[in-house]
Amino acid sequence: MTDSMHDNQRWEQVNARLAEFGRRLTADFAPGAEERDERLRQRTRQWAATPEATQSDDWIEVLTFSLSGETYAVESEHVALVMPLSQYTPLPGTPRHVLGIVNVRGRIVSVLDLRVLLELPMSGLSDKNFLAILHGFGMEFGVLVDRVLGIRQIHRSSLQAEVANLSGIRAAYLLGVTPDQWTVLDGARLLSDPSMRINN
Repeated sequence: MTDSMHDNQRWEQVNARLAEFGRRLTADFAPGAEERDERLRQRTRQWAATPEATQSDDWIEVLTFSLSGETYAVESEHVALVMPLSQYTPLPGTPRHVLGIVNVRGRIVSVLDLRVLLELPMSGLSDKNFLAILHGFGMEFGVLVDRVLGIRQIHRSSLQAEVANLSGIRAAYLLGVTPDQWTVLDGARLLSDPSMRINN
């Protein structure tokens, strides 16, 4: 056997051992589903946080989501939890924008349908809808969203506060519109509005 053939065999053995070692590491240290999801959430926050965003109040962090084919956002400081909408209980005698109530970790939380509140096109619910639980000012409720798009950073100066085609209730809860035509909702106004309080 020549020296070159002997060297090739040794390298094949080394590569095989490294591959086996890698498989064992993956098997021993692979995170569970919850840990993996948490790592992904942390990574998303890290990617979204630019140095300028962390050092200046001119930047705001928002949760972006789709609703009736449009992109909306709300400041993440007002978002306590995002969860799939599995089951909800309708409440008779409540305003049209109240979809019902859900149990969130042992708490009864009302669910608001932003499509009704903001006079958006309606479509049926599916098992892919989500709830964003908003919290603050002594208020807590969930808002229905079609799909969660992620966490983003927005520069305050880029928001257009007055938009010609927005009026009435849509303008009342508007923080601004981005250059990409995302509608950023004012979470503080929503949470401090007494009309959003539903007595379960």
